[in-house]
Amino acid sequence: MPDTWLSTFPGYKSLIAQTKKVYGRILQTGRVPQHIGFIMDGNRRYARKSKIEVKEGHNAGSESMAPLLELCYECGVDTVTVYAFSIENFNRSDYEVSCLMSLAKAKFRVMCEHGELAEEYGVRIRILGNTALLPQDVLEVLRASEEITKNNTRATLNVCFPYTSRDEMTEAIKAVVGQARDGLALDEISAETIDANLYTRDCPPLDLVVRTSNTNRLSDFLLWQTVNEAPRVVVEFVNCLWPEFGPFRMAWVLLKWSYLKTYSGAYRNTEDRKDK
Repeated sequence: MPDTWLSTFPGYKSLIAQTKKVYGRILQTGRVPQHIGFIMDGNRRYARKSKIEVKEGHNAGSESMAPLLELCYECGVDTVTVYAFSIENFNRSDYEVSCLMSLAKAKFRVMCEHGELAEEYGVRIRILGNTALLPQDVLEVLRASEEITKNNTRATLNVCFPYTSRDEMTEAIKAVVGQARDGLALDEISAETIDANLYTRDCPPLDLVVRTSNTNRLSDFLLWQTVNEAPRVVVEFVNCLWPEFGPFRMAWVLLKWSYLKTYSGAYRNTEDRKDK
């Protein structure tokens, strides 16, 4: 049952706040993924389903992000990476792109002015992607959020905006080519060299990818990281739209991940990977 249905009950927000803390403490007793990626899919379909404008569907999707982040950080997750805007999204209508840019500005401005989540959990915000493609006014707001949170060290929120994995790998290869011109020997170039030049190079290895809307593909998101860490990365395709995906559903995803890590021989321990 979607979390949005539960939200119609009185006291829902208070219940959610308490539940997140309880779930967080429970989940901390087991293994917790250190790096989670979210493919936030289904905002437009949610708008059609709810008979609202597309921009309202995107707004509903953005509203569902904070409770999920709170649950993740309450559990002890180190890094969350969200696929906020694909480079391919520039191919959508000018109206929709404009709405998405305006929404990003508004949400990041609020984050800068009222950064309770970043302050409470010590979250550093990082913008990953080809930011040269962004309008200057949007880029300024995004950079301001990075600047304000740069000294936070307890957790990280990577916002991929605008991003595709192909573009990330292209930039990494360009960097390696530059290093080769500066003297890096060809026999010294390896998969680890590419790793060291990705946007996520300073992050823990990817543990879990969650995609909503029951679409079984990664849509050009963290492809290198997902395959390079296989079979240790768990990919969870969830049968609901992003605005319907709340902390209750996410808690079950985390419990499932912890179970797989504990009892399935197909997945190696997070602790083992940290020792490498």
